[in-house]
Amino acid sequence: MNSKTLHRREAGFTLVEIAIVLLIVGLMIGGLIAPLSSQMEQRRVSDTQRVMNEAREALFGFALRNGYLPCPAISATNGLEDRTSNVCNKRYGFLPWATLGVNRLDGWNRLMGYTVTPEFADSGAPFTLKTARDITIATRNRNGQLVAATAVNDIPAALISFGRNGYGATSDQNTIVADAGSGNLDEKTNLQSSGTALIARDPSDDARASGGAFDDLVLWISPNILYNRMVAAQRLP
Repeated sequence: MNSKTLHRREAGFTLVEIAIVLLIVGLMIGGLIAPLSSQMEQRRVSDTQRVMNEAREALFGFALRNGYLPCPAISATNGLEDRTSNVCNKRYGFLPWATLGVNRLDGWNRLMGYTVTPEFADSGAPFTLKTARDITIATRNRNGQLVAATAVNDIPAALISFGRNGYGATSDQNTIVADAGSGNLDEKTNLQSSGTALIARDPSDDARASGGAFDDLVLWISPNILYNRMVAAQRLP
């Protein structure tokens, strides 16, 4: 081996060595990105659950103070409840964040949905222990069949976050997220304007699963907890 060849080899890496180093670095970065992305997504879910729990507590507080539940918000930009006199102008819409004094956005920076039984939001006739409720929450069992998550027509109000894909949600910039896929059947159910039938189930990215891909978060008010708090505060019976 002459001095020129030795000098060339000592001068730096060969193309093969550089390629190997880049491959190793790429694998290391790729291995870090997946866990980091998963952690960020879990944080968004946790933030959403926290915001929804706070909103539910605010709904309890509103009922204790007023004897009824608030109406949905006027619009995506006006968070006051949409009420004319004693009657709500709609039963399904956005969470009335301004009226409740809570955050309007979930962990993905989208507005949360809200549905309420009209009789529970009638300020002219505060609800009683006998006031009829009309919201039903369903889920899916291991076989993919729809089963009851609550008693039929037993829920006074519920909150909805439209999850990571945000299908049907309204962003902080007041734009509606486009259809995430034709197979999102259960998510389409949660977008029905009647707001009387909602689905809450484990998230799934599999469009072939029963009900399609799903990542909505649904949180409802138990009538038993609501009544217990109202009785304890001497607002009922």
